[in-house]
Amino acid sequence: MFIETGSTISILLLLSFTVLLLGCEDSAEEEAAVMAEKDFAVLVFSKTAGWRHDSIEAGQKAIEKLGADNGFSVTLTENSDYFTPEHLSIYDAVIFLNTTQTLFDDNQRESFKQYIQNGGGFVGIHSATDTECDWPWYVRLVGACFDNHPNDPGVRDAIIDVADSSHPSTEMLPQRWQRSDEWYNFGFISEDINVLLKLDTDSYEGSDHPGNHPIAWYHEYDGGRSFYTALGHTIESYSEDLFLQHLLGGILYAVEQD
Repeated sequence: MFIETGSTISILLLLSFTVLLLGCEDSAEEEAAVMAEKDFAVLVFSKTAGWRHDSIEAGQKAIEKLGADNGFSVTLTENSDYFTPEHLSIYDAVIFLNTTQTLFDDNQRESFKQYIQNGGGFVGIHSATDTECDWPWYVRLVGACFDNHPNDPGVRDAIIDVADSSHPSTEMLPQRWQRSDEWYNFGFISEDINVLLKLDTDSYEGSDHPGNHPIAWYHEYDGGRSFYTALGHTIESYSEDLFLQHLLGGILYAVEQD
């Protein structure tokens, strides 16, 4: 007969806790080993405090596949607590995937700012410009702040003109690219961005920037590289080969693999 005494229970609890700790250590070591085998690592951040796009899950899966196919590590999170110097230092770039509204406290903002200043890369997708618009430093990093988009329908066909075909995010694109998406108008657009794609504002109704409507760009900012594309509202975008090549090129630019 086995009789559980107080001492026996304590020993069993201690053994269980030890096994749990060892399992966590093994998991962390395995994750670190996997990341070390890759060319680079990205953190995909998709937290929302406002509108939540139903394409986020498709975007996460698509970026994971891009990583698997192109030799880089992908970590997904919606936790702002990841934004510490220790966590961020693991990654070569941070991707804001359809984030919205205010997401960080002051310490998290400062950690992200230091990460960029130390040479970290940034990729913003679609509503990354509808994020932290009350933080001037971030607005300059992403390059613009969302204002509105046409409605009824919100998603519509338009023609995109390639303004710079020498960039890794555009070199595969046709000079005039017709596709469906939700087309953002911006309340602020930085003068320091290098425009990659522009909307042909005669090809659809609803532009607030007639004749000069940037929709994707890149620039170096405060020590790091930034790439932004306003494409990527729809679920279908993340199974569209040209869009995924465009996104991959932006990631490669941000991590200086271009």
